[in-house]
This record gives sequence, structure tokens and C-alpha cells, in this order.
Amino acid sequence: MKIGILTCARLPELLPSDQKLIPLFAKENVFAKAVIWDDISVDWSEFDALIFRNTWDYYQKETAFNSWLDKIESLGIKTFNPISVIQQNKHKFYLKELEKEGILILPTIFLEKNSTSNLYDLIPESWEKIVIKPAFSAGSYLTKLIDRSELTSIQTEFKEHFATKDFLLQEFRPEIKELGETSFIFFNGKFSHAVNKKPVENDFRVQIQYGGKYTLIQPNDDLLHQAELVLSKIPEQMLYARVDGIVIDNKLHLMEIELIEPDLYFDLAKGARERFVECFLKVTEKLRF
Repeated sequence: MKIGILTCARLPELLPSDQKLIPLFAKENVFAKAVIWDDISVDWSEFDALIFRNTWDYYQKETAFNSWLDKIESLGIKTFNPISVIQQNKHKFYLKELEKEGILILPTIFLEKNSTSNLYDLIPESWEKIVIKPAFSAGSYLTKLIDRSELTSIQTEFKEHFATKDFLLQEFRPEIKELGETSFIFFNGKFSHAVNKKPVENDFRVQIQYGGKYTLIQPNDDLLHQAELVLSKIPEQMLYARVDGIVIDNKLHLMEIELIEPDLYFDLAKGARERFVECFLKVTEKLRF
């Protein structure tokens, strides 16, 4: 079997933590190589399957990415996760649907592009601070934390963005500074490991590039069940999933469910890469590759 592990031009050889998957696949007689998703010289038909890992620029190339997804689907190449899952997960308004299904999410206003609404009219008075981020994005692209007093200025500053992009306006919970954000990682629907991520002082972003500190943790059974409940709302089979949220009073407040190219924190959890490869082999065996 030959598989492509998808990445972007900025990381042509993958992140070091994902590069280590390649020799593990080789031990199982699976030839794996890094492939840049928008490299026009690639002959996609040579691959039996593709795994999304470091396609971290897709949100900056929305039209090209959508066309590429259509192309791969038309070629009948299996992808992990499935393209149907990628299509749904790339736009964060999926949170609205999860909330309708009973999933607890952070208080969120879903602002559609070209909205003429005044932000002051949309934001509840009880919200002291607001996180603004695009619905089609990754990392902390165009993400800002503002005070309620800044709503007028941000409406002017983001005028062009609001005209062309859907946005999420979320109540900022100060607990994230003290308690951090928790990520639950699943392979083939089964829990693998969990990581707590805390921002540095005077920041709200937990990503490691902004100084965030990552710690492997063991969640209690109740929290794990809550994360599993979130995952159960996605009907398709997924090789990997990352459920991100803030835990307040042992309640998981969902921030995102990452199903495209999440960091899976392989380096923090012993045996995680091996479990990932094992799950891939089980899935492909069921699909009779």
C-alpha cells in the first residue's frame, strides 16, 4: 500500500513529530511519504490513501482547497479523515448544529458575512470580553480578544473581513488563563490521550507558538464521557479526532472539534504514534484495501 501524508509548502517534510510516522508505516509494509496538498506536479492516482496532517495553510487558500477536495473525491481516493468530514469541519458554524444536539459550547454568536448588525446589539451586556475569530480559519488567524468597550472600533477595523467572512463571537471565559484548554485525542473513535494547554501570562492563546505550555493529563471518567458524547455526534468513521474545550466545574465547554489537521501531540504520549498506525491498519483492513 502507498499512502500520502498531506502537508503544506511551508513544511514539505512534515513536522518532526509526524515524520516519525513514516518508519512506523514502513514496518507494516506501508510506503508513506510526505506530499504537499497543492503541489500541481503530484500524480494523485499513485496513492491508495491520503492522511491529512500538516495542511496548515488551507484556510488561506479557500478556493484552491475546495477545488482540490473535489478533485480527490472525483478520483475516488480514500482520505483520512473522509472528505465529507473535512467539508463539514472546515467551517466552524458546525458548532451551531452541535449545540442544537445538546452539546455544551461556549456562549457563541454566529455572525454571517455581510451582516448589517451592530455588534453592540448582538453581544449580551454580561459579556465583559469577547473573542472574535473567523469561521473558516486555523490557529489564531484573525483571532482577537477585545473588551466590550472596543466593539465600535473593532466593527470599523474588521469591516472588510466582516463583509467577506463568517465569524464567531464568543464570550471569553477567564478560566482559560488559570485552567487552560483541554484536548481529548481519539484514534478510530477510541480515546488515546489528553493534553492540557495553558497560555502564558497576559495572553489568551494556548498554542505553543505563543508560549503555551502543554501537559499530558488523565481526565476523569465523567469528562471522558462528555468528550465521547461530542464525538458521537459525527456519524462518519474517523481515523483521528481532537475535542477541545474548557473544563469548568467538571463540565466540558466545547470550543472546537478538530478533524482536519490537528496537532495530535504524539511527542507527549508514549505509544501514541503506534496506536495511530495500528488504527489506520484496522480501518483500511475493514475497507479491504
